[in-house]
Amino acid sequence: MMDSLNVDVALIESYLDRLYVIGALPGGGAWRPVYSLAWNEARQAIRGWLEEAGLAVREDAVGNLFGRLEGVEPEPVILVGSHVDTVYAGGRLDGALGVVGAIAAVRAIRARHPRPKRSIEVFVSCEEEDSRFVCDFWGSRALLGQIDPAEAERYRDADGITLAQAMRQFGLDPRRIPEARRSDVGAFLELHIEQGPVLDREGIALGVVEAISGLNRTAVRVAGRADHAGTTPLAMRGDALVATAAMVLAMRGLAEELGEPARATVGRLDVHPNQPNIVPGVVDFVVDSRHPDRALQQRLLAEVQRRCENIGKSHGVVVETSVLVDQPPTPMSPEIVALIERVIERRGWSYRRLVSGAGHDSQILGRQIPTAMIFVPSRNGRSHSPAEYTPLEQIIPGVQALADAVEELGCT
Repeated sequence: MMDSLNVDVALIESYLDRLYVIGALPGGGAWRPVYSLAWNEARQAIRGWLEEAGLAVREDAVGNLFGRLEGVEPEPVILVGSHVDTVYAGGRLDGALGVVGAIAAVRAIRARHPRPKRSIEVFVSCEEEDSRFVCDFWGSRALLGQIDPAEAERYRDADGITLAQAMRQFGLDPRRIPEARRSDVGAFLELHIEQGPVLDREGIALGVVEAISGLNRTAVRVAGRADHAGTTPLAMRGDALVATAAMVLAMRGLAEELGEPARATVGRLDVHPNQPNIVPGVVDFVVDSRHPDRALQQRLLAEVQRRCENIGKSHGVVVETSVLVDQPPTPMSPEIVALIERVIERRGWSYRRLVSGAGHDSQILGRQIPTAMIFVPSRNGRSHSPAEYTPLEQIIPGVQALADAVEELGCT
């Protein structure tokens, strides 16, 4: 057994600070949407860090970056990293921590193993957040060869710019997207903030992700009748909003019945005609439901539809449902999960297994490549906002555990 690696703490803090300035917004937080100037500035900074770490740097056909530490055996490659893009007004750590942590881990490995047994690469995914184009894990899907080049012409941002146009602004040719596919990757590890409150509230140092929940989104239209709010008796109304309110509460109850880690959420309502003196005639909303067990995920989806339809009948309104998204769960590699637990135990840190309710590049890559994730706590569970925060002393164990696990995969 090798001695545990020690990563450069000062480097981690300075890199995170530098990235957070790029795309900073006046009201707080940062925005680095894919194929934007801020996105490119961040990538160029990261490119410099990869080169300073002594890694061979290349860019693929969609703008993913790779920094390679060449091994005695070129394949299979051990991949480690996360994404460079952010949500609007995003925090300091989402994505950025996984990239910076990967660089720090591979730097430490290179210092001890200038030529490891297997090649190790830092992976900087060009896009994960869907914050500009709803393009569904563009960076990791490209790596798996799951993108039809025609998709680049279909997606448009809020200003009507196609994804293909945005790519060309940075010298990327959408026709070459299939060239991003790789078949030489043997494992992927990703470090991330939890984005939830469990580790922070329980005072646990690290989370080891055992699965990423499957995601369904169900569109629901509730059609009643718009009438005068003052003249229509309550018993004679087809109030679409009252029926919707019952459905929203039923979704919460459904998730509670199934128990942890089931989720069912209604985050937005579109009410028509949305006037104070008119009984709501139509309401459109979307139910976001999640579960890490495929059978229970499908059961949850069916119950969302059934309960909304039954509530509609009891309220005398018409309900239409349609499934917008059906993404299956992604289990993490049991072997890599066990490895991560071993290196954490060797360090003497506390940990627990977790299910990730949020989507990650690991969710996509884990469907074809043995994959695992390490979580560090998120203070008060905050994420996707300027309030996102994890103190450096809670970040370092995650980076060190990542380095230890990658070293064992790549050097033994």
